[in-house]
Amino acid sequence: MIVADSDGCGCTGIPGYLPCEECGALRSKEDRGIKIPRQLGRGPSSFIPVEEILQEGVEHSRRQLFLEAFVSTGRVDNIAMVMGLHPEYLASFWKTQYLLLRVDGPLPYHKRHYIAILAAARHQCSYLVGLHVAEFLKVGGNPQWLQGLHCAPQKLRNLNEINKILAHRPWLITKEHIEALLKTGENSWSLAELIQALVLLTHYHSLASFVFGCGINPEADQDGGHTCQPPSPRSCDSSPASEDGVSGSNGKDAMQEVEVLMARMKLLQECQLEEEGVTQEEMETRFELEKTESLLVAPSVDVAEHALPPNVLCFVEDPEFGYKDFTRKGEQAPPTFRAQDYTWEDHGYSLINRLYPDMGQLLDEKFQVVYNLTYNTIAMHSGVDTTMLRRAIWNYIHCVFGIRYDDYDYGEVNQLLERSLKVYIKTVACYPEKATRRMYTHFWRHFKHSEKVHVNLLLLEARMQAALLYALRAITRYMT
Repeated sequence: MIVADSDGCGCTGIPGYLPCEECGALRSKEDRGIKIPRQLGRGPSSFIPVEEILQEGVEHSRRQLFLEAFVSTGRVDNIAMVMGLHPEYLASFWKTQYLLLRVDGPLPYHKRHYIAILAAARHQCSYLVGLHVAEFLKVGGNPQWLQGLHCAPQKLRNLNEINKILAHRPWLITKEHIEALLKTGENSWSLAELIQALVLLTHYHSLASFVFGCGINPEADQDGGHTCQPPSPRSCDSSPASEDGVSGSNGKDAMQEVEVLMARMKLLQECQLEEEGVTQEEMETRFELEKTESLLVAPSVDVAEHALPPNVLCFVEDPEFGYKDFTRKGEQAPPTFRAQDYTWEDHGYSLINRLYPDMGQLLDEKFQVVYNLTYNTIAMHSGVDTTMLRRAIWNYIHCVFGIRYDDYDYGEVNQLLERSLKVYIKTVACYPEKATRRMYTHFWRHFKHSEKVHVNLLLLEARMQAALLYALRAITRYMT
C-alpha cells in the first residue's frame, strides 16, 4: 500500500515497499530494545513476489494512475498495486468504483460503504470489511451500526436475503425478492436505490474473489497488517521451490503443459475453419456435459475451514448458506439461463443506464476491457491470438453459474482448461475464502504472474456480470 503520512520523513520512496535512506530513527529504537511492529507479508500479495509487481512500476501509465489515485484518496491500496499489472483495466476499474462510492447518487455515502461491508462479509473477506469500516466512519457513519447487522436500520437489514442469494446462488433471485424490497412502506427502497445497491453487492462479492484469488495482503494500517510476533513458517512470504511447482522435473512438465495448450489452440482454430456447423442440439448437449462435469470440480476436502472473526461474523446472518452446485442428481434444477434470452448488451446495460446514469456505460467498458485485454503472449510465446482461451475462461465461469451461450461449443472448455485451472476458477468464483496459495501455484505453472492476475480479472468481471444478469432479469420481470 502507498499511503499519505504527514509525520513521515518526507521521502519519495513507497512506504513498506521501497527503502528510505532517511528513516534510520526506526532502527535506533529497535537497538534500544523497543519492539517495532513489522509489516506482515512482503508486498501487496502473498502469492506474487513483490519484485514482480514493482519491477514495472516506473512505467509512465502505471505511475500516472497511482499518482491520480494518491491525490484523490490519499492511498493506493494493495488491490490497485496488483491490478496495476494491467493499467488499462485498472483505469476502467477505478472509474467505475469512483462513481459507485464517491459521486452523488441515490444512496448516501455511509450506506454505500455499509453495503460494501455486508457484501464482503458474505465471503469472510476481512480485508474489504476493514477498508470499508474505516471509510464508513470517515464519511460520518453511525459507529453503533458496526456492532453488527442487527444494529443497522431495518431498511438495510432487509437487503440481507438478496445479499446472501447474490453472493452464493444468484439463479434463485426472483421478481418476488425485488417486490419485497420495493413495496410501499416505511423501509421501502426506490428502484434507483435498489439498482445502486445491487451493483455495490455484486461489485464487492466479485472483488472478494479477486482478494482471495490473488492472495492480497492486509494493508499496513489494517488489523493484521503489523505484528510484534516473530514470523511463523506458514506466514512467511517465501516457500520451498517445490511448492511453486516449477522446479526440477516439475519445470519440464510445466513447459510441456504450455506446449500442449498451444497445440490444442492451433488444432481447434484449424477445426473451426474446416468443420461444418455443429447443430444446436449438439451445442446444448456439450453445455450440459460441461455443467455436469463442473459438479466434480471442487477444492480438496482437506482445505481448512476458518472460523469467522467476530468483526466479520456480526454482519452475517445464516452463515451456513453458501454456493450450491447449479444442478445435482436427484434434485430439481432451475432452468438453464440462455444468455441470448436476456443479454447484457440488449437488456441489462440499458436498464442500469436508465436507472443509474453513467453506471451502465462504465460497467460495459470494464467488461469489454477485460474480455478483450491481450498482449498476444502465452508464457514464453509471443504473437499468439489468445481470444479462444479468454472466451473459454469467461464462458466456463458463466457455465458454473448456469448461463449458456447457444453459439459456443463447450467442448473447447475441456480442451483448453486443465483440471487444476478449473478447480482454481470454480473455487475463486464460488467459494473464494477456500482459495489457497497451492491452488494458485499449481495451475499454469510456467505462466507469468501477470497472466494469472488476468485470469482473476476475468473471474471478477464474469462473476459480476453473471450475478447482475440474474438480478436485472428479476427486476425486468417485476416491471413487466
